[in-house]
Amino acid sequence: MERYLSREDAALYLTEQRGLTVSKNTLQKWVTTGGGPEYQRFGKRAVYLESCLDAWAERKLSAPRCSSSGS
Repeated sequence: MERYLSREDAALYLTEQRGLTVSKNTLQKWVTTGGGPEYQRFGKRAVYLESCLDAWAERKLSAPRCSSSGS
């Protein structure tokens, strides 16, 4: 069974497990501006599933590149 992660733990997961530096403050900002990972509410707290964080990170990554020219 998958665990729910707090915003702080979600930021640590993305940074330490996935190597994608994201702060808990940035996750909070994306809640109001959009563009962040899917989350749910548990009372007043936002909680994230690892699978949702992984899927969001994959969507945000560009295709592999061999040069910066985009060709």
